[in-house]
Amino acid sequence: MKKRLLLAILITILMNSISTLAQTKLSFEDVFDKGVFRQERVAGFNWMRDGNFYTSLEGNKVIKFDINNGEVAEVLLDANNLNKKIKIIDYTFSKDETKLLIETDRNYIYRRSYVSTYYIYNLATKKLASLSDNGKQAYATFSPDGTKIGFTRSNNLFYVDLENNKEVQVTFDGKFNEIINGSSDWVYEEELYLTKAFFWSPEGDNIAFYRFDESEVRKYNMQKWNDGDLYPEDYTFKYPKAGEKNSKVDIKVYSLDSKEIQTIDLGSETDIYIPSIQWTNNNDILAIRKLNRLQNELILFHADVETGKVQKILSEKLETYIDINYYDKMVYLKDGKHFIRTSEKDGYKHIYLYDMQGNEVRQITKGDWEATELLGVDERKRKVKVYFKSTEKSPLQRHFYSITWDGKNKKQLTTDRGYHSIDLSPDFKYYVDSYSNSNQPTKASLYETKKNSLVKVLKHNEKLEEVVEGYNLGKVDFITFQTTDNTELNGFMIKPADFSETRKYPVLIFQYSGPGSQSVLDVYSGSHYYWHQLLAQEGYIIACIDNRGTGGRGADFKKMTYAQLGKIEAEDHIAFAKYLQGLPYINSERIGIWGWSYGGYMSSLCMMLAPELFKAGIAVAPVTSWRYYDTIYTERYLKTPQQNASGYDDYSPITHASKLEGKFLLIHGTGDDNVHFQNTVALQSELIKYGKMFDTFIYPDRAHSLRAGGARKHVYRLMFDYIVRNL
Repeated sequence: MKKRLLLAILITILMNSISTLAQTKLSFEDVFDKGVFRQERVAGFNWMRDGNFYTSLEGNKVIKFDINNGEVAEVLLDANNLNKKIKIIDYTFSKDETKLLIETDRNYIYRRSYVSTYYIYNLATKKLASLSDNGKQAYATFSPDGTKIGFTRSNNLFYVDLENNKEVQVTFDGKFNEIINGSSDWVYEEELYLTKAFFWSPEGDNIAFYRFDESEVRKYNMQKWNDGDLYPEDYTFKYPKAGEKNSKVDIKVYSLDSKEIQTIDLGSETDIYIPSIQWTNNNDILAIRKLNRLQNELILFHADVETGKVQKILSEKLETYIDINYYDKMVYLKDGKHFIRTSEKDGYKHIYLYDMQGNEVRQITKGDWEATELLGVDERKRKVKVYFKSTEKSPLQRHFYSITWDGKNKKQLTTDRGYHSIDLSPDFKYYVDSYSNSNQPTKASLYETKKNSLVKVLKHNEKLEEVVEGYNLGKVDFITFQTTDNTELNGFMIKPADFSETRKYPVLIFQYSGPGSQSVLDVYSGSHYYWHQLLAQEGYIIACIDNRGTGGRGADFKKMTYAQLGKIEAEDHIAFAKYLQGLPYINSERIGIWGWSYGGYMSSLCMMLAPELFKAGIAVAPVTSWRYYDTIYTERYLKTPQQNASGYDDYSPITHASKLEGKFLLIHGTGDDNVHFQNTVALQSELIKYGKMFDTFIYPDRAHSLRAGGARKHVYRLMFDYIVRNL
């Protein structure tokens, strides 16, 4: 009997070994060239007005689908058959759905800002017309009645009247590096996620817009090498570094009837931020949210757009900071008496109901979890229903919920383990759920909301699942770890597919670590994931934790790094490295760490603060002094350098450069408009001063993401080789 059991075990081991050998070995070409692991997604999704159809972008076609059966109802536009060949990037419908506004030929300026060429396609006549022949446009948007299209060009605001195709210029003072109308400046784009900075009124007779006066903001200079030009080109743009002057921001309203512009009176204090403006359901009332410079006091105003006068509705003040940006939605109800917003004021991000005078009616969601996104409010029934996403199930996951506005009848609508992204139809009858988990590619499905029943699977990524099965990939295993103050942290490991506890493995710690971020999520990941798999295939373990100060676990957890970035985060990663050293299958002398951006800051710092622990480290586009970074992000967490010099300097890698011992690779792009190349130059200088040996690789003219001109594959190859040689 024992011999049979032993034979069965040997056969099982042999079969598993044969299966492993038969699987395809992962290659750089598979990941970065061939698109073998590219996920299919539902592109260009739009709900149609009558609630029975939706459209999506399939290749270069806009296709109309019947919601009831999921079948193709009509091909609305095949751009391949147009007289003018265009590649559709995005499209929107006019209100009556007789016209399509088509975006093509997009050119990015910075991370989120861009200019494009727009066309109007008449679905009845099948004719295509250019929106404007006077140069590229940005953020073209239909008016609510569909009769006009607003856009920006060269820092000015325009609109086209579709009845006569007349282009109307709204502002005339726009000038590069001085005045911006209807679009945002660099720091609002990067940190408040605001690019399109104009908004049609509900009746389409007014346009509210931001005006940025950045004339007193100091310039940052980059040289562009332009692949061999005899002389490099100087490129300067306005970038407010911590403690320096910001743009002066005004909110203005243009009347299409009178052709006059009204300035909203926001008070005498100009050193402020306006994270968002939006129209209420009253065509004459604009809601404006204002933050002070330190971002710890928020005021909501209602502005009368005819007079420019404002009424203070509510205010909120914290000892640390108020975490808010353009996407933190407020919903004004159709009853004209209430609005709904989110706040962290009870220690977790939750949803609140207010009357129009700013009095809190009730807290709608409660608990030691976060309502991470307010998705919509259905007012069709007596008890208004609120839809949202939350971390209630787990900080690693995101699920879709509904609740009535009295805080009752909470229902979890998604059940599959993982991370769910939701697109609700305007009438709330349907939703698209795109979900994945750490070992499951994205699956997009259409659901009927009332019964929460599946209508159709839109994209399943079965082919990708089959492809992945053919490779010998390590699974993502979630772990927990107790740090120095006994706080439990979430983490994950990727072990080699043939992992054995009898072997000793080198380990590479990956982290981002920044305030409110999360690297440990139960979601299917991208290029980092497959690069980590390439290393696992070579016998490395990849490990990651979300340190104290990261997101998904409430305000106290997130904000404990306030006024002293770097200290607690480094403590946690150093403690984690020590924990890993104690595991029986880890080679305690071969521990490395890497990260990008904030992660590069943290990998640099850990290499210097714990040289006895980390054999090798990589910092990609790192912040090396917070004095070099922008106002909104940096001052939110550290206050200004004038108020908190030690918070800026005590945990700067530059301060600790003399302590570096291990193998260290610095990587940066000279065209990084975000984390400036200056950061790497400053750290290099300090390392040289102390006689420290290190490696550097510079990517000419490449931005923060290092994507252009083949740099993305190159940087991953560079890092792979560096780890294999030095760890």
